[in-house]
Amino acid sequence: MSIRATATRANPVTNLLFAIAAAQLTLPAVDGPSLLAHGAEPAAAAAQAARGDAEEVAFLRVKREGDEPVALEVAVVRCTPKNAAKKWPVVDLVAAVHVAEPSFYAELNKRFKEYDAVLYELVAPEGTRVRAGQRGGGNPVSMLQHGLTDVLELQFQLEGVDYQADNLVHADMSPAQLAESMNERGEGFAQMFARMLGYSLARQQQAASSDAQLLGALFSDNRAMALRRAMAEQFEDMPAMVRAIEGQQGSTLIAQRNKRALAVLRKQVDDGKRRLAIFYGAAHMDDMLDRLDKDFNLVPTKTDWLVAWKLQEKGDSP
Repeated sequence: MSIRATATRANPVTNLLFAIAAAQLTLPAVDGPSLLAHGAEPAAAAAQAARGDAEEVAFLRVKREGDEPVALEVAVVRCTPKNAAKKWPVVDLVAAVHVAEPSFYAELNKRFKEYDAVLYELVAPEGTRVRAGQRGGGNPVSMLQHGLTDVLELQFQLEGVDYQADNLVHADMSPAQLAESMNERGEGFAQMFARMLGYSLARQQQAASSDAQLLGALFSDNRAMALRRAMAEQFEDMPAMVRAIEGQQGSTLIAQRNKRALAVLRKQVDDGKRRLAIFYGAAHMDDMLDRLDKDFNLVPTKTDWLVAWKLQEKGDSP
């Protein structure tokens, strides 16, 4: 997977685009201004270090034919016991972006029926069930996501996924829990946004020209498709993006919410569930993979790729 460079100067529009891109990989937001946070322990960088020389597992990529992007794809990574004699549990890490093609969510709904339990992220009171067609709340992240849904001509995750299915299990913090964690560490939305913008500015010093791509997208005859391509380029830099969000001490946004998800997974496994999925934003998955290794002795053995965004107009040849 090749990574394209970004702008050579501090373009605030490009920086905002990067910050919005990060939000699409962390959480579908439904309630309250306190949904973004920092705090407890390093995630992505520590996860990769812990795996040492093991091959890095990708969870998001831009598929290209030659130099032309044709699709933004996300991974379903199967994790199975290290001990070959042990068959269960099997846990699939299902990476998410929070606005996508309707066909992407339709495929997920089909696949989710095959699991004993699907653990999903949603900062909401424990046991929350998303109503069919629910569009989320009025917090800043949710507003950004809904704006992108319209601009990119895609579908919002909360509208596309069938959260009413019996095997879907809420596995995330409540707003109160997240707010408490944030308050303890002096965290907030502004801090995370500043980290993302700071990283965007820093990476521009060694990059070349996505400004032209972004400006061209804004004036394109097919603005939605052109903007998809521009945002997909930002998504490709996800590992470094996560390190920027995490900072020196890690983040509640990723590490602490992942701990909560794995606690729910432990309960499901103890209750006899054998085939499970964890459906979380792509940015969570490096840390999640490391926790599955350390806490459950599960390692990645297979990856499937699903098209989240089409990056070609109808009639384009690859």
